[in-house]
Amino acid sequence: MSATLGTLLHELQPDWKIVAFERLSDVAQESSNPWNNAGTGHAALCELNYMPQQKGAPLDPAKAVSINEQFQQSRQFWSSLVDRGVLDAPSTFINATPHMTFVRGEKDVKYLKDRYEVLKQQPLFDGIEYSEDSRVINKWAPLLMQQRRKGEPFAATRVPAGTDVDFGALTHQLFDHLTESGVTLRTNHEVKSLKKQKDGTWLVNYRTTIGRTPNQVKARFVFVGAGGWALKLLQRSGIPEIKGYGVFPIGGQFLKTSNPKIVAQHQAKVYSQASVGAPPMSVPHLDTRVVGGEASLMFGPFATFSPKFLKNGSMLDIVSQVRTHNLWPMLRVAFANPDLITYLVGELMKNHAKKVDSLRTFMPTAKDEDWTLIDAGQRAQVMKKDAKKGGILQFGTEVVAAGDGSIAGLLGASPGASTAVPIMLDLLKKCFPAEYPGWESELRELIPTFGEKLNTDAALAAKSIAATAATLGINE
Repeated sequence: MSATLGTLLHELQPDWKIVAFERLSDVAQESSNPWNNAGTGHAALCELNYMPQQKGAPLDPAKAVSINEQFQQSRQFWSSLVDRGVLDAPSTFINATPHMTFVRGEKDVKYLKDRYEVLKQQPLFDGIEYSEDSRVINKWAPLLMQQRRKGEPFAATRVPAGTDVDFGALTHQLFDHLTESGVTLRTNHEVKSLKKQKDGTWLVNYRTTIGRTPNQVKARFVFVGAGGWALKLLQRSGIPEIKGYGVFPIGGQFLKTSNPKIVAQHQAKVYSQASVGAPPMSVPHLDTRVVGGEASLMFGPFATFSPKFLKNGSMLDIVSQVRTHNLWPMLRVAFANPDLITYLVGELMKNHAKKVDSLRTFMPTAKDEDWTLIDAGQRAQVMKKDAKKGGILQFGTEVVAAGDGSIAGLLGASPGASTAVPIMLDLLKKCFPAEYPGWESELRELIPTFGEKLNTDAALAAKSIAATAATLGINE
């Protein structure tokens, strides 16, 4: 998020001075690290949580379409940066990987077919395929069908135009360009407090993590892109807009294999239905991953719990966030989500063998010894006030900004990095209202369909997707 915002601001206003602070010794070591996330280019092609089934109501594609629209903006932005030489060869950060959904049981098969019938009418989902034929699904993803029990209803959808994204590589390349262009990046520097000055600027107090040398800098605008710690820094800023917010940390683990014989048999990201009580970010999926040019497979995530808001956070994070204004919403969330607590307890009790058992619902031939467990990142799910319920747990991403636009921060997780570009565009519009109209022509250069809706124009959607696919080298 910070790399995206910094790049946008530098392209739009190259004369502005930008300074970035990073607690760790390098960027992209938390949520953006390729092994701390699934690397899915989230476009709602395979993720069922973007199109939930509501009892008694027809399926509504609006959320899925919105997520896809947003991802197309990110693709266009990356494509423009490749053309400008800002980003390296596209294969270093993005690769074509079909997106699939696989379900079992009559109820889920019916739901998936209904979802397919709705989505195939949407221009941004052109090319989606559906099958209940084991021979067809076997061609798409052989590992799903080998030794599959006969008589069990199953179905799958497939969209060839999906992607696998190394957000760590992307973040590094964006910051490399920024620093080469005069932007200051200070690693091993931790921001400790933010204080609003009488002239409307912010006094940012920070210190080195090695030696703990204090210092400060004044800024007319501050963006807090500190992952789970964004809440803590926004609270320290004292802005009223952060009142009522809290976060609930959920960690994750993945099973991973680099066995070439197994990896060669699966070239897709395959999602399924979430377990009862599981948050959307915990939807099980079996993924092709390409990191540093090497392919592997990952399955998960399996939820873990830590009171830390970041992998490199503090054990006191979950307690230190408590304020009088957010205590009641957080308590209401705890009372209202017993299924989530039950799910987390069940996940924590799973050993390696039990986790491989879960994998076998996707890959019946999975063997314990072929898979190792890796720790993923920490996600801080948003808890906030709600007029009717007192407090709700929100699984999306949300920008919290001061009324005067002088400071903003990002809370939440999924779909996160995939939609970083439209999220930051909304932030620019809100925080820089005077400058934004003058930026629109340059934004159209960076994002050709800026200000337009692709899904309402089939020809424009097809043209845009084809153009970015050609530039990014992600044709099937």
